[in-house]
Amino acid sequence: MRQPTLFIPHGGGPCFFMDWDPPDTWVRHREFLEMLPTLLPERPRALLVISAHWEAPRFTVQKQAAPALLFDYYGFPPHTYHLTWPAPGAPELAERVASLLTQGGMSCGFDATRGFDHGVFVPLKVAFPAADIPCVQLSLRADLDPAAHLAAGRALVPLREAGVLIIGSGNSYHNMRVMMAAMRAGATQTHGLDFDQWLTEAVCHPDARERERRLAAWITAPGARDAAPREEHLIPLMVVAGAGGADPGAKIFEDRVLGAVQSAFRFG
Repeated sequence: MRQPTLFIPHGGGPCFFMDWDPPDTWVRHREFLEMLPTLLPERPRALLVISAHWEAPRFTVQKQAAPALLFDYYGFPPHTYHLTWPAPGAPELAERVASLLTQGGMSCGFDATRGFDHGVFVPLKVAFPAADIPCVQLSLRADLDPAAHLAAGRALVPLREAGVLIIGSGNSYHNMRVMMAAMRAGATQTHGLDFDQWLTEAVCHPDARERERRLAAWITAPGARDAAPREEHLIPLMVVAGAGGADPGAKIFEDRVLGAVQSAFRFG
């Protein structure tokens, strides 16, 4: 069956696998990820994940049979560097991704050594703990051009018909300076509300062309640079919005954590 596309906030580092004060800091977010499979029409045949934590000069797709994990976070408890999520890769899917992007006029390369970064294995260890669905990671393009990433998503639409679930993994608000200050102060206010309202309206616009026009111009939105001082955590949303095609967008989750609002979206 045709799969939707999803944009999920992946939290901070290995946040779902460590103790926090207060202890319920990430509970709602974890519960959302746990119920993610129930939002799907059937079990995906494969996962294609676009994470905020991989940028390359051109679109690059992971092509290996058994990717390792890339512990690309720092200063967390020792046990978080021994997490496992042994999902198999899918070299044939990687070939298909590269072919579709090339047909769409975009250059795409392969990487046969990179493991799953924490934008992949941290949220998906919660959502798909059995790690038994083949998974491939696709990089962002280093220029972070929103229009180019929307176009990449449009090129990948046929994968949905083949049962591939396309996931963008980032954060709708990612100003770490503000969030760390809020955490130290006890998170007495919520940042990013104006931008989140704008983003939700853009994603949920009933006309796909207008939706893409608005998302491509995200930098003009109220609170845009506060929410995304550097936009790498927002750009995965562009890929999944493009891959949403004419399907409507909807907000499927909202949380207030570390003094900021975080949202998840679905297309289709």
